[in-house]
Amino acid sequence: MSWEMGAVRAIFVVVITAAAVRLQPFGLGEKYSALLGLALGVFFILFEIRLEKASLKRLMGAAFGSILGILGALMISHMISLTAVDPQAKSFFQVTLLLLMAYVGLVLGANKGDLLNLAALGGVFATEKTPRKNYKILDTSVIIDGRIADVCETSFIDGTLIVPQFVLRELQLVADSSDPMRRNRGRRGLDILQRMQKMTNLTVQVVDEDFPQVREVDLKLIELARTYEGKIVTNDFNLNKVAQLQGVPVLNINELANALKPVVLPGEIMRVFILKEGKEYNQGVAYLDDGTMVVVDNAKKMISKTIDISVTSVLQTTAGKMIFGKYDERRAMVEAVHQ
Repeated sequence: MSWEMGAVRAIFVVVITAAAVRLQPFGLGEKYSALLGLALGVFFILFEIRLEKASLKRLMGAAFGSILGILGALMISHMISLTAVDPQAKSFFQVTLLLLMAYVGLVLGANKGDLLNLAALGGVFATEKTPRKNYKILDTSVIIDGRIADVCETSFIDGTLIVPQFVLRELQLVADSSDPMRRNRGRRGLDILQRMQKMTNLTVQVVDEDFPQVREVDLKLIELARTYEGKIVTNDFNLNKVAQLQGVPVLNINELANALKPVVLPGEIMRVFILKEGKEYNQGVAYLDDGTMVVVDNAKKMISKTIDISVTSVLQTTAGKMIFGKYDERRAMVEAVHQ
């Protein structure tokens, strides 16, 4: 809030308080009139601050709904005035009905205001846009995995990242596990969350929504994604499939990693480091920087050495990509002689 707006609000409170002291409504003395004016001024300021957060659609819906409510109350009040009801009771019913109908119309109109299409009216309303909801719900596996933090640092994921309390509880249970490996994974996940919360380009929100009638965490995540109209971020294969079957969009980190792996075509020459022996006869196994496994024929003798291989085929599986290659020992010897 700027100091100019604060000054205007302060002046408004002072003026309405002074007016109450001067007029002394309801026969109140100066002291109680001042308190009444101060209370009204503060109430109006709080109401105005609340209105600032409301969209133009909600304000128009509230105004239209309250007008319809008042008109309906006036029609019913006219019918009541024609009855033989006691005048005092009649007045009470009419006032109560007017307040009730105006209130109901205002609330319903504000709630349904988002359905209005102001852009169709043109003019100044054409610039009124509905804020786009963009929520990403994180599951336990993707937090522990840690790659989500690296993706967020590159600003490839926008919007608000939501971490449910039931995911935090599951993460805490893993961090408190008696198994050292599980305990380290849980603590790593908590560290990843703290790292993401410190990112200036990212909003991480912890929510309390839970679904007691649903036991499994995966199904809770699906219900939460429906509530927020968001997407689930995961690397869990089963959660990915279940969410897709139920029409909930999913961002799978494993699929993203596979999509970003370099394209390798048969016949290309690659330089790899043979790390270990393969399962088949005379095979060696290497790994690229992104974790892709490379199976090389005729490379058993080249373990712990860096060699050039010729790619023979590429296999894409649900677990990732595998590259098959062949080491030509005679070609390597010829190249060594020429060098």
